[in-house]
Amino acid sequence: MIKTFILAFLALGLAWQPANAQDNGLIVKPSSFGVAETLDRLAALFGERGIRVIARVDHAGAAKTVDIDFPPSEVLIFGNPNLGSPLMQSGATIGVDLPLKVLAWQDADGKVWVTYNDPDWLRDRHGITDRDENFAGMAKALDGLTTAATSP
Repeated sequence: MIKTFILAFLALGLAWQPANAQDNGLIVKPSSFGVAETLDRLAALFGERGIRVIARVDHAGAAKTVDIDFPPSEVLIFGNPNLGSPLMQSGATIGVDLPLKVLAWQDADGKVWVTYNDPDWLRDRHGITDRDENFAGMAKALDGLTTAATSP
């Protein structure tokens, strides 16, 4: 009986994986800051690098307008036409995923996370085979900027 319980517990633990370990195209990172501060920090880093912030969406704030309450959740929408436009020349459908987005959200335990689409996943999703350098640059920039925004 105890052996069965331990095996079931281990199986459950092995079945759970962070979102970035699953094959869903998402990269998920913990943040040391609250949702708003995380995105404030990220927006400032974008500004320093000439990346245009297009919009910021407060999901939790919008939900409150219809009497639905859930933890903080905000999306920062941003882009750089010098990078995105060539991608759309190679595959028009990537326009559904551009401009890029980063979600900052708080889980039920109060931990804050950032989530964004893996550029390699976007490349594969849209079948773009001639812009590997663009996607590599995008991946490097997103990794570095989100790490800087989420770390003390």
